[in-house]
Amino acid sequence: DDGCGDHKGARWNALGTRHEMEAADSVVVRFGEKYKQWNAAFDAGMAAALGKALIVMHQAEHAHALKEVDAAALAVVQEPEQVVQILRYVLDGQLPS
Repeated sequence: DDGCGDHKGARWNALGTRHEMEAADSVVVRFGEKYKQWNAAFDAGMAAALGKALIVMHQAEHAHALKEVDAAALAVVQEPEQVVQILRYVLDGQLPS
């Protein structure tokens, strides 16, 4: 191994992510302990650059660190159910109960 395998895999992943993102109407980016923060930040930036409707999900303690990312988003939420509520409203006009 010449040490390039990780970079090759990363490029292929980025290609797939970009393809999916270009086809998407909206993009949800989740920040959290289990998620690679730099990957999430890159994906949020790419979604914003592509003009996609961006929903950002993170816990309150990350709000200050992610304020610029949040500013690019149409919605900022803390729980997956909130994403579902937003998408349900956008797709069906159904308000949360």
